[in-house]
Amino acid sequence: QVQLVESGGGLVQAGGSLRLSCAASGIIFSINSMSWYRQAPGNQRELLASITGAGSLNYADSVKGRFTISRDNAKNMVYLQMNSLNPEDTGVYYCNMEITTPRSARGFWGQGTQVTVSS
Repeated sequence: QVQLVESGGGLVQAGGSLRLSCAASGIIFSINSMSWYRQAPGNQRELLASITGAGSLNYADSVKGRFTISRDNAKNMVYLQMNSLNPEDTGVYYCNMEITTPRSARGFWGQGTQVTVSS
């Protein structure tokens, strides 16, 4: 049973920084892409950043230049460094990983971590 657990969310003032972490556990053969999503109140979940197994990066325009995604393959972890936060960054942040297990190859989601940016 694969499980993803996020951490690092919290309350921060505008202009501040946070670093989110997401760890995958269970019987894992390999992990391809790792991504971070955000869901603000009343909005759909949106893709913020992704990193492939080869290290290719992709960012949403809204976070480009402020957020940095990185991964540690040895630990099955993905990180999101968030700088220059503003109130529009408030929401629940989810990690997603494309994981191959003995039973399947599919995307798995974490439970989400709340980020609140005060003005």
